[in-house]
Amino acid sequence: MGSGAEWDPISLPTIPGLYINFTNAAIAQITGGARGIVAIPLMTYANTATAKTFYTIENEKQAKDLFGLANIKSILFALQLGAKEVLVYTMPATPVAEDYIDMRDAFDTRPFNVFVYDGEVTADEQDATVAWVKRCRKEDGKHFVVVFGGSSTDDQDPAIGNARTVKLRDKYTVNLISGVVINGVSYTSSQYAPAIAGLIAGTAINKATTYAMLPVDDVTKRLTSSQIKTALQSGSFVLIHDGEKVKVQQGLTTDLGKIRKVRAEQAIATDITKTAADAYIGKIDNNEDGQKSLIAAVKRYLEVLATNNVLRNDSEHPIIVMLDPERESIGDKVFLLIRVTEVDSMEYIFLTIETQ
Repeated sequence: MGSGAEWDPISLPTIPGLYINFTNAAIAQITGGARGIVAIPLMTYANTATAKTFYTIENEKQAKDLFGLANIKSILFALQLGAKEVLVYTMPATPVAEDYIDMRDAFDTRPFNVFVYDGEVTADEQDATVAWVKRCRKEDGKHFVVVFGGSSTDDQDPAIGNARTVKLRDKYTVNLISGVVINGVSYTSSQYAPAIAGLIAGTAINKATTYAMLPVDDVTKRLTSSQIKTALQSGSFVLIHDGEKVKVQQGLTTDLGKIRKVRAEQAIATDITKTAADAYIGKIDNNEDGQKSLIAAVKRYLEVLATNNVLRNDSEHPIIVMLDPERESIGDKVFLLIRVTEVDSMEYIFLTIETQ
């Protein structure tokens, strides 16, 4: 790879090398940041790993050498389903509430796209994690998805899983309510949640997880049609066996949003923020020329996303980037109004067949 190859603006290459795209722009461009990173606080480990330390894992051998083969199932699940890398934080041997707080504070300083626990955690820690993702979004401008799951008992009663979905409701949270069976071994929804985290992280922001096929043999409980409908109406993430294979029923967040749309919004917020910090804040004048330069950079980036079917940009849904008419951009403050429409996936097909 590299050696003059082109690069994808919405997902930068991960292999070192020189990549070239030809453009006519003379201003700083907004490009895609890191994609596909799953964050996991690892509960048990052996070998050379030490507590409260970050490790970046890209393959099974790295994980096995650092943590021991018996301790890396969550990491392997994430990598198997598409994560480019797993950012591992090693928890103390007997973690208490303060250790979970320290872990979340530590992850505040690292870039990642999807967070998931290494198995089941208490309801209190689930609630604290939802509060964390909200704080990161509102106060720190840090955007990521969190995937939750439940116990084997929870997985046998979708009503329990749906109640957990409601309790954990947020635009950035996903709640898996289905366990799976692989080679005769059952895994709870909490244990398989890292695989769903890998699936979400590894799915391009212009693609959906709906109907994604999974490398498992069965679900631990096959839901009826009415149970599936109720679960989806609750915002639960459901896996089904369609008679031949196991797949995702629909890629939903707990607030009934589409994961595809959420990931697109997160990418836009992250990419624009990073480029603004690197190339604009404190570096250009807040006058007409500087404002035009910023607007042009943002609009060009959004147009690239439209070219890649992340956003629409047509006569009915044009991309709009302009100074906010409701707020005056003077002094050291610039207010932009951005209006975009995400491209959704085709998830419902209705046929009317006329016969003669």
